[in-house]
Amino acid sequence: MRILLTNDDGVNATGLKVLERIARRFSDDVWIVAPAEEQSGAGHSLTLTRPVRLRRLGERRYCVTGTPTDSVMMAIAHIMKEGRPDVILSGVNRGANLGEDVTYSGTCSAAMEGALAGIPSVALSQAYMREGMGDTVPFGAAEGWAERVLRPLLAEPMAPRTLVNVNFPAVSAERVRGIRVVRQGLRDYGRLRIEPRTDPRGYDYFWFALGSMIETPGHQTDLEAVADGFVSVTPLHLDLTHDPSLERLRTAFDGGGG
Repeated sequence: MRILLTNDDGVNATGLKVLERIARRFSDDVWIVAPAEEQSGAGHSLTLTRPVRLRRLGERRYCVTGTPTDSVMMAIAHIMKEGRPDVILSGVNRGANLGEDVTYSGTCSAAMEGALAGIPSVALSQAYMREGMGDTVPFGAAEGWAERVLRPLLAEPMAPRTLVNVNFPAVSAERVRGIRVVRQGLRDYGRLRIEPRTDPRGYDYFWFALGSMIETPGHQTDLEAVADGFVSVTPLHLDLTHDPSLERLRTAFDGGGG
């Protein structure tokens, strides 16, 4: 099995080292193509207004001066074009990618790019307890549970244009309560927080931050599963069409003479 690893935290991130150890339990044909620097929040963006540079760091190990999507494209269409990966694993991200996070996440977007290319792809993220942990974020839950999550995922065929989003809770491996297959949740947008600061020259600048998580009822989503100490497994698909609205809009436009 040929496995491609990527992420959005950058090629030197701790989570990518964790993912490499996990991937080598499945194969010795492991490739790494990841952003040269952190690209958190890059979403499914492409670099179109400046050149993308590629650097070989070692055997089957490369970094790209671009986004996670750039990295996957570079891997599939250039580095590995003579032997495409069988699987793409993205992560392990420092921080959860739950609910609407998937629309911002470079980790999930790298897996989306793999899915668009017809390659089974999984995004993996490690939740942590509090802001400001930096490089001290523990990846114990991911280390202890990723193989148990990936083994059945890699054994089953994925539906076309789909990916799987996996999140590990912010607890030690011993305290993980199990694995739950759940749907994507949705948080309250009111949790957005903008922090104003002033630089030494007297000019204002801002940090985007997120307030406390507001959970949805029912404990049937990725938000609740991870908060309850479970590993969440959520299948996602790339068709964003809202089918229930199709007929209503057709009727609206037909009735208007359009």
